[in-house]
Amino acid sequence: MLETVGQAKAKVRQWTERHCHAALYDEENSALLDVASGKSTHLPWSGVTAFEEKVHPETKDAYLVLLFENGNQIALVDPGGVAFAPSTMNTGPLPDLPPVACLQDFQTLEGRIEHTLYVHPDEPPPKEYLDLVTICLAILDGARAIGFDVGDLEEKLDKSLREIERRTSKK
Repeated sequence: MLETVGQAKAKVRQWTERHCHAALYDEENSALLDVASGKSTHLPWSGVTAFEEKVHPETKDAYLVLLFENGNQIALVDPGGVAFAPSTMNTGPLPDLPPVACLQDFQTLEGRIEHTLYVHPDEPPPKEYLDLVTICLAILDGARAIGFDVGDLEEKLDKSLREIERRTSKK
């Protein structure tokens, strides 16, 4: 339930002050910075339709959810920072895709892919790495939908995908 935009802004400010290691809020520019990725997104306050403060069932820590009229949601969570729904618009349904992700999830999965490709260059990448690439793509599409500029991360993922394809085409 949306109290007022001013109250929602105050809650975002309070949450980010308590969790400055996860996310920062620039009130002047209405921007959220995801600390782990170093990327920021603009908060279109005029499009906020609802605001919820919830308690994480495992950590018992409060987290915030902003709902927008275009259907997007942004959650402020610790750990994780700025969380959002991955988008399957370009990938189709994915059985192992979580309903909520953050750019830190992308970094973790992409790190696993890079480790195998570049630390073990003589080993063929496991077949399931194509699934990981697809999950990463859905995370990046979700991040773009809420306003993150993820072009550099897409290039990095594309490089890994080309390397996977190069190695698997040798068989």
